[in-house]
Parts: sequence; structure tokens; C-alpha cells
Amino acid sequence: MMRYIKETVSHQIEIDKSIFIAMLYPIDHQEDILLCINDAKQKYPKATHYCHASIFGINGEHQTLSDDGEPSRTAGIPILEVLKHHDVTNILCVVIRYFGGIKLGAGGLVRAYTKASADVIKKVTFYVKKEVPIYKISFDYDKINFIDKYFENDATVLKKTYVEHVYYTLILLDQKVDRLDEIKHLLLSFESLGMKTIQIDES
Repeated sequence: MMRYIKETVSHQIEIDKSIFIAMLYPIDHQEDILLCINDAKQKYPKATHYCHASIFGINGEHQTLSDDGEPSRTAGIPILEVLKHHDVTNILCVVIRYFGGIKLGAGGLVRAYTKASADVIKKVTFYVKKEVPIYKISFDYDKINFIDKYFENDATVLKKTYVEHVYYTLILLDQKVDRLDEIKHLLLSFESLGMKTIQIDES
């Protein structure tokens, strides 16, 4: 299952007087890539290089990379390999370099861009997307406490309506439809409303 990130994070390292600033961006479309790169350039102007790699698509089927003037295969590919190792998608990593005057060589550049990417990805919170069923149930007021306790760890209530009877619209986590079957005799009605995609943070 592919993982996603919620927010932009950054991390800075120094190697032989060169400064490497890695930035991770969540993206939704390919068009976001240029916008994010321009954001990095605005935040860190006059840098020597803005190397980057991205993965996007439901299954991570689309990938881009750029060495941005560094020797071929020393920046974009190492960044991309770090992203692929973490099974992420809809993500862009930009590594900004301020050249410090000491040449690192091809091997040194690969290690530097790999480390910058690997260090910044440790700072993010991942989440996954799951499809879960949605149900609408109704019951009497005297059963509110029982229903709340019963679904405490197995469902998320999206909406509560209090009229003649109580109506909950809820999503069942981990496909626990059997939880509804167990208490049908306590409900006045229930109906399936289809499926909903939700985000679940990784702990």
C-alpha cells in the first residue's frame, strides 16, 4: 500500500563546506512540481543547484528527476531511490545545494544527495488511504451511551442528528461490518451509503 505525506518539511546538512537543504512536498498533480521547485528557489535564492525527484499516481507509476547541472546520475537518481525505498507517492523531494568550494566527486555527490533525502524523510508523518463502508443507523435516545461505547474503536461517526430518534452516519474501520450485524436488534434502521476513502496516519 502506497504512503503519503501531509505537509512540507525540510532538513539541512553540511558536507565539506557545501550546504544541502532537502525539502519534501506533498503533491497532487504533475503541475505542482514546478510550483514547488519555484517555492524552493524563492526560499533559498542564489543556490548552485536545485536537484529533485518525484513520485506520483495511485501506485507511484509516474516518476521524474533532475540533476540540475550536477554530473549525470549523481543527484536525481539517488533522491528518487530514497523515495522509492519508502513506498511513497504524491511526493516531491528538492535538494538545494550551496557549493562550498570543495568538489565532492561523483561518489561523494551520490552519498550527499542520498543522505540529505534520507534524513529529511525521517521527519515526516506518513498516512495511507483506505476505502471503508459508510452506514446510516438510527436508534432510540436511551441507547446513545451503549452505541458510542460499542463503536468506540471500530468506527468514526461523521454526523449525528437528534430528532425523534438518533441518527448516526458512520464509517466502519477495517471492514468490521459484523459489528452492525451483532446489534441489528437494537437499531430502528440501518442502510449502506457506499464507500468512502479516508486517511489513516501511521503510528
